[in-house]
Amino acid sequence: MRRPSLTTLRAAGTLSATLALALAATGCGGDADPKSGGALAGTTVTVAGVWTGGEQENFKKVLDAFSAKTGAKTVFVPSGDNVSTFVGSKIEGGNAPEVVLVPQVGVLRQFAEAGWLKPLSEPAATTASGNLAPVWKEYGTVDGTFYGLYFKAAHKSTVWYAPDALEQAGVGEPKSWDELLAAGRTLADSGLPAFAVAGEDGWTLTDWFENVYLSQAGPEKYDLLARHELKWTDPSVVTALTTLAEVFEDERLVAGGAAEALRTDFPGSVEKVFGPEPKAALVYEGDFVGGVARDEFGRKPGEDAKFFPFPPVGSGKAPVVSGGDAAVVLKDAKNADAGMRLLEFLATPEAAEVWAGAGGFLSPNKDVKPEAYADDTARATAASLVAAGDTVRFDMSDQAPAAFGGTKGAGEWKLLQDFLRDPSDPRRTAAALEAAAAKAYGN
Repeated sequence: MRRPSLTTLRAAGTLSATLALALAATGCGGDADPKSGGALAGTTVTVAGVWTGGEQENFKKVLDAFSAKTGAKTVFVPSGDNVSTFVGSKIEGGNAPEVVLVPQVGVLRQFAEAGWLKPLSEPAATTASGNLAPVWKEYGTVDGTFYGLYFKAAHKSTVWYAPDALEQAGVGEPKSWDELLAAGRTLADSGLPAFAVAGEDGWTLTDWFENVYLSQAGPEKYDLLARHELKWTDPSVVTALTTLAEVFEDERLVAGGAAEALRTDFPGSVEKVFGPEPKAALVYEGDFVGGVARDEFGRKPGEDAKFFPFPPVGSGKAPVVSGGDAAVVLKDAKNADAGMRLLEFLATPEAAEVWAGAGGFLSPNKDVKPEAYADDTARATAASLVAAGDTVRFDMSDQAPAAFGGTKGAGEWKLLQDFLRDPSDPRRTAAALEAAAAKAYGN
């Protein structure tokens, strides 16, 4: 479904926590003593989300800050990857959490259309409207009602590299798609294949496509395709697939070729570049790559783990594709009003700065102080995301129905894996994508 969130890191690429486990596992982030006072003393706010591991621990620091301000107790419940199934079962059982962190625009829309959500309060909506680019409000709005507050974002237009590998090959940071391919082939000639591609995780392949498509076809067509108001058989899709095939079909550019790429999950792709035995020089994915390189392999972002922006394709502009987690309040929850108080807090730069200081976090909130971020690389990435303003486009597959854009072994994930395996016929792949999309969107 979604992309990381370093959290589940697709649970290190697989993120398949079962519903039973998600229901059983809980964690307290902010265990305020009701006797300590505060406007919400004696109230419990339960928050559900996909975050696990370090992400969950860092979000609990944000919840702790909320508890300190209000006296509320907070409980974090891991939802597992299938947020809609988890929330539906909780509502049906009469035990709805107050707040849910929703990782997909399509799921947020589904919740709103089901009548599950409480519109943002005036304070939350006003604060968010003042410090978020309008595009983030748009992604949190369904049928004219503002429901979802985007708290955490991902910058998914970054190409990460090991500086020593590029230096040894005499290669600089590419400024265009053609330069990227040329640099990759030079790297391969020097003894290290260009890209570690995480083909086992289909979502990474959708990200490759989306960056190429946004740059090449432009934001207007991107929006139409995301809503399936443009067919996947459109020439612009075939052109983007043809461009992507320039990477997928060249074993100098894909470490180990397609066969190995299809056995490599996301964490494995980062290890191929930043692990103890490098097998590639570059790994394309979001800003969260830096966190994995740091936490798992001891690299320091900005020094021995660097990135450059995903380059523009042809005459297009450099793309900025993002993902994000929107906080929503379930109206049937016992303490829904207290849940809304949490969203009012999450809308402030104060809340975002708690996590920014802990690392592994980007905020779309333009009022977050740059110095709040843990390192220069995070500061630069956050600045790029905020500066993109309304040109940011949300991950296309996360806007789609889950059957098309978010299901392992099905829809876009599987079809792009098939394309990685054999990229010889972009038109055939486009036709298969259109058939799957038509079925999922119902049009």
